[in-house]
Amino acid sequence: MQKIAVLYDASQAVLSTFDLDEVLNQILGIARDYFHLHNVAILLLDSDTKELCVRSQVGWDEGQDKIKVLVGQGITGTAARLKRPVYVPDVSKDARYLKSAQSTRSELAVPLMVRDEVVGVLDCQSDRINFFDSETIDLLTLFSTQASMALQNARLYSLEQRRSAQLEAINAIAKQTTAVLELEELLTKLCFLVRQSFPADHVCVLLKDENALVLRSHEGKLTLLISEQERIPAGDSIAWRAIGTNKTIIESDIRKAGHYLPIFRETRSRMCIPLISFGQTLGVLMLDSAQEGAFTLADAQTLESVADICATAIQNTHYVQRVRQLAYIDGLTGMFNRRFFEIRIAEEMERAQRHNGTLAVIMMDIDHFKRLNDEFGHLLGDEVLRQISSVFSLQLRKSDVVCRYGGEEFAIVLPQITAEQALSVAEKLRREVAGWHFPGVPRSVTISAGTAAFPLHGQTRDDIVKAADAALYAAKQAGRNCVRAAGLAPATA
Repeated sequence: MQKIAVLYDASQAVLSTFDLDEVLNQILGIARDYFHLHNVAILLLDSDTKELCVRSQVGWDEGQDKIKVLVGQGITGTAARLKRPVYVPDVSKDARYLKSAQSTRSELAVPLMVRDEVVGVLDCQSDRINFFDSETIDLLTLFSTQASMALQNARLYSLEQRRSAQLEAINAIAKQTTAVLELEELLTKLCFLVRQSFPADHVCVLLKDENALVLRSHEGKLTLLISEQERIPAGDSIAWRAIGTNKTIIESDIRKAGHYLPIFRETRSRMCIPLISFGQTLGVLMLDSAQEGAFTLADAQTLESVADICATAIQNTHYVQRVRQLAYIDGLTGMFNRRFFEIRIAEEMERAQRHNGTLAVIMMDIDHFKRLNDEFGHLLGDEVLRQISSVFSLQLRKSDVVCRYGGEEFAIVLPQITAEQALSVAEKLRREVAGWHFPGVPRSVTISAGTAAFPLHGQTRDDIVKAADAALYAAKQAGRNCVRAAGLAPATA
């Protein structure tokens, strides 16, 4: 009766709390003190890897608590496989024994069961041979049933607490991101909030750009191996698989993943969630961890809700950007107007100055455009403007900015281009226009152009534009249908 009373007290103790660590400590303390055990441990089952991992222990030799035991391996693994207690009176005579303490002489492994599923093993060891009698084994088996219930309750409580925290995180992310209308600010805030709320060492957003993914924002403590804005071509990487299937991909051990694309040096596990808005896949939300198996399906379900919110917010910023651009579009040609030119040249000048880079400007004018309008009418003149705009768009890079500066004059901003390269670009455009067939115009249409570059021809926006204008005037003076480069800027004292 005394042992039954002990069992009752023990059961009440382990069922008195929902905190998982406290439950584990209660189980270990009761098993050690009430049953006078030399050492005792609780190993919990990882259902994905089918490994028993030491979650808590007392009495084991240093470093042994890091071992992982496959189901079916050792005495504990055998108990998990058989779903019943396994007792070894003398471990020195059993080949299955895995040493955890030098002084261990006998071992009893009792599976922790919830319904018919093993969730772990209570491993009891003594420094005496044949320490466990049948009554003690029965009592420990009964106690393990109560311990299993306590563990399950604690896990459910922990899961609910985690879900509650994640729901709060979703709500916070929704509130803070839907109000942001600038894409870069949105992505920065998104990475920061996700990193705060979910188990990841690094969070990043990669957005689709034609047939590549571009790293647009990231937040965390891992070492970045690629440059920001670097293009990642389509291939059999985790991110592209997530996009191709429109499903979340989890890799618990990145070293076993085929065609792994290294983005961070310390990554051991990764989760990629596609960003989908109105059926369009915009990119991926990527979480990396330096630990194996850091992400679960439960995390994925919550993060998919976050990804949906973020995809909608990203799409909203695109819509806002398009609306804003309408104010900067020339209605006749569909090109940017002078207002947009002033904004972009200021931005590119600031970027070039900050990074010791280069920048070039081309100023262009259609030769004798007034005469063309007088001869063939304004409707045909307008069509010539549109055709020339198309020629420029076809010949220039995506990063170049072509603007209708006014009337028949165009201005082009060329980031990261030298003076020599700008002259070559302008000459190519001149040749293309001169050789272009303009329907309805029986003679050739030509342009004149002037080029100038930062820092060679000046240090400010006004310096560069003035120098390019002067070069354009020189081209006209030289007979038109030609290109001239600006002269060197005067030396400063």
